[in-house]
Amino acid sequence: MTSNSRPVAFRVRRVLAAAVIVAVSAGCRQDMHDAPRYDPLESSPVFAKGASALPLQAGTIARGALRADEHLYTGMAGTALATTFPFAIARADLDRGQERYDIYCAPCHSKLGDGNGMVVQRGYRQAASFHIERLRAVPVGYLFEVMTKGFGVMPDYAAQVTPEDRWRIAAYVLALQLSQSATTADVPAAELQRLQSGQPAPAPTAKPGGGGQ
Repeated sequence: MTSNSRPVAFRVRRVLAAAVIVAVSAGCRQDMHDAPRYDPLESSPVFAKGASALPLQAGTIARGALRADEHLYTGMAGTALATTFPFAIARADLDRGQERYDIYCAPCHSKLGDGNGMVVQRGYRQAASFHIERLRAVPVGYLFEVMTKGFGVMPDYAAQVTPEDRWRIAAYVLALQLSQSATTADVPAAELQRLQSGQPAPAPTAKPGGGGQ
């Protein structure tokens, strides 16, 4: 065999080896469509009549879906929008509400709540100002419901924000509304003295509770 024929023979052997590996692999593989599970309505020897699953019992609730506190999870009090919070709002809850507001709401509504957020300044549709008379008069359950279901071009935030945090955001929106129309008569005496002396606000010392209690 000449020196020129050796590389050719070597390449042929490599091609044949690769072909054998592909053929063996194809015979052993398990397609994704043949996964080791039952497809919907697929027959099985597990249950009677060849069924692979049984109907859900009456009253079955998916894990994590038990939401007996209507006020907390729907923003409703009976058939009307709630006018109260489902848990007490402490300073830590307002701090948490501000944090969530700045993340999810301020891009459109702005940190002042006037509807002139950064994305609006860049061409997005004008967001509502929380300081118009209509929104100053709505029950707090309305704010919760809009965050839960969306309104107009505003998408819902039910997947991104927990029910408890939606209430905290609503509380912070009320604080924003108050901040734009408050007078010194609305400020507690100790806080007024601190403001007039130029002292900074104390840092929060507690995390918000679990809510719904």
